[in-house]
Amino acid sequence: MSGLALSEEQRSELESCFRTTEDRRLRERCQAVLMTSRGRSQQQIAEDLGTTPRNIQRFLARYRASGLRGLRIQWAPGRTPLIPEGLAPTILGWVQQGPRACGVKRANWTHEALADFLYRQTGIRARETAMGDFCRRHGVRLYRPTYRFLRADASRQQQARQELSEKNARRKQVTSPS
Repeated sequence: MSGLALSEEQRSELESCFRTTEDRRLRERCQAVLMTSRGRSQQQIAEDLGTTPRNIQRFLARYRASGLRGLRIQWAPGRTPLIPEGLAPTILGWVQQGPRACGVKRANWTHEALADFLYRQTGIRARETAMGDFCRRHGVRLYRPTYRFLRADASRQQQARQELSEKNARRKQVTSPS
């Protein structure tokens, strides 16, 4: 049995964190420290929490070394993005201008075409998936249609309205009970 003496301040800090945190793992770690301070064995705590005694030992060692801060999970920063954030205004400008304005013979941008254009302009090689991640981070959706009904030819709009009304009338005739 590994005893742990907590001051009243430490105990209240752990209990407060245990009650208020939404992180399940931090709550489990606080609970393990509190249970240890009440005299429970590491084996019993591990069984109650569904973990191993070695994990309980790690939690306690981290708490002894750094207090409550040591129980928090410290995520790794992750890999740096292939496309630097400094290029974001430039790339977003390309997207707003469209491929034709950038000298690319396409009607719309795709992630692959945008990644290829990025490589030709800056020498940064990025896959279509990296360009997709970049676009999602910046709220860009590339596959939006560029055609607007309101800008179309007025006679074609009238013809489309007429066809729709005829189609709806036929649909009503078929679905209405006789």
